[in-house]
Amino acid sequence: MNSYVFPGQGSQFPGMGKDLFEQNAEVKAMFLKANDILGFNITDVMFNGSEDDLKQTKVTQPAVFLLSVAMAKAMGNDFKPDMVAGHSLGEFSAVTAAGAISFEAGLSLVAKRAAAMQKACESTQGTMAAVLGGSDELVEEACKQANEIAVVVPANYNSPGQVVISGEKPAIDKVAEILKDKVKGVLPLKVGGAFHSPLMESARAELAQAIEATEFHKPNCPVYQNVDAKPHTDPAEIKANLLTQLTSPVRWTQSVQNMIKDGATEFKELGPGQVLTKLIKRIQK
Repeated sequence: MNSYVFPGQGSQFPGMGKDLFEQNAEVKAMFLKANDILGFNITDVMFNGSEDDLKQTKVTQPAVFLLSVAMAKAMGNDFKPDMVAGHSLGEFSAVTAAGAISFEAGLSLVAKRAAAMQKACESTQGTMAAVLGGSDELVEEACKQANEIAVVVPANYNSPGQVVISGEKPAIDKVAEILKDKVKGVLPLKVGGAFHSPLMESARAELAQAIEATEFHKPNCPVYQNVDAKPHTDPAEIKANLLTQLTSPVRWTQSVQNMIKDGATEFKELGPGQVLTKLIKRIQK
């Protein structure tokens, strides 16, 4: 069964999408339309910007979404997914590529999500760290203990032995202290805020209106969503899960395991880089 996966923030790189833009007229039209929808020249930032230019959340999220959906479009009739999934932001790409929302609506939502998350990052002092070499249960228990000091939660279950935690720095430091002899390491991540944690509540509230106002259709295939790692085809459920995702963990390990259990034999990653391909190899060799 054909399974397509779509990456999230962090997979971007300068020059991404330029070849596709120059080779494919339909893709070129999508990129130019994106400039109009966003109100700034995102193609110029993608093709000519520096790594720092691309790191801004308001640029990164639409850029990764745009390239991911464009790659599906460029496949034409060869894009026949039996199931799709996306990591965090990538879930919006997956939902769009599977036909549940239009490209224009998807890009508008991603732009609003990015702006809301950027605002939430500025109003809360949060960060993230990767815990390497510990079990999910070990990390969950350490977060529970550290929550007595400040907010910290598991944010991304990326692969066995790699869980990203998210929250306020004193609590993340406390988790590192609790786990120091039990895991390989706790590495701080260079991110602007505490994504997929309760500190994103203001962004969730801001995005709710935009998602509610967007027309969703039944997708062409099941979408395995981050919130519960289960397949969804009901538009109302997909909508609700996209919103809940902002303050809930990304259950990537569980999503991939469920897709394999349900018959996935091949995974193709559409978007910049090969971040998810590497994670999938760790989940199922």
